[in-house]
Amino acid sequence: MKALYKKEMKSYFYSPIGYVVVGLMLFVFGLYFWLGVLRSYSSSYIPQVYQAMLIWFMMIIPIITMKSFSEEIHNKTDQGLLTYPIGVGTVVMAKFFAAMSVFAIAILGSLIPVVIMSFFSSPAWPQILGTVLGTLLYGAAMVSIGIFISSLTKSQIIAAMGTFGVSILLLLIDSMASSIQVTFLANLLGWISFTSRYQPFANGILNISSIVFFLSVTAVFTFLTARKVESKRWS
Repeated sequence: MKALYKKEMKSYFYSPIGYVVVGLMLFVFGLYFWLGVLRSYSSSYIPQVYQAMLIWFMMIIPIITMKSFSEEIHNKTDQGLLTYPIGVGTVVMAKFFAAMSVFAIAILGSLIPVVIMSFFSSPAWPQILGTVLGTLLYGAAMVSIGIFISSLTKSQIIAAMGTFGVSILLLLIDSMASSIQVTFLANLLGWISFTSRYQPFANGILNISSIVFFLSVTAVFTFLTARKVESKRWS
């Protein structure tokens, strides 16, 4: 898997995608950081910056995942994945870890100004790190969904738009739940709401059920992607 992971990482950074994604995320974060923290001269706004950035993160993830399998299908190299001396699941995990690494680089890079600020003030590191952890878990779940959608089509644009649509839907679930009168459906939507699961981390709470939820979503969609790719062996 290590060799395939390196190959996937090179595909991101030998093309503009990796640099554009990381650069755009850090630029937007810097803008929010300046508006929310530097202008108020208070580090207490840092967790709120990450919450405000959440919608941007979910808009950028489709760009990261759109090429995962769509490019392979378009170039007709997807059948070659089945001949690798490793299992299909390992191939999917290599692609997942590569896409997740690009996302994580941007998220961890956003901590640089926070570290610098810590020399002059006392940021609430438990809350900040909790927010970062929640963002990474949320991102991991969305990356797995994006890679699954990418395995369904040969068009990178369709894969990106599909993942973007799911991202927006997940961000709107709370509003949908509050407008539904049926208690069972409202509770169900609240239970699967990514935003509600993310909120404890933004408050500095290490919520085990939210961690299990995001990891479970990641595992389920990674498994579904592996089954989808493997199904091509019999088609």
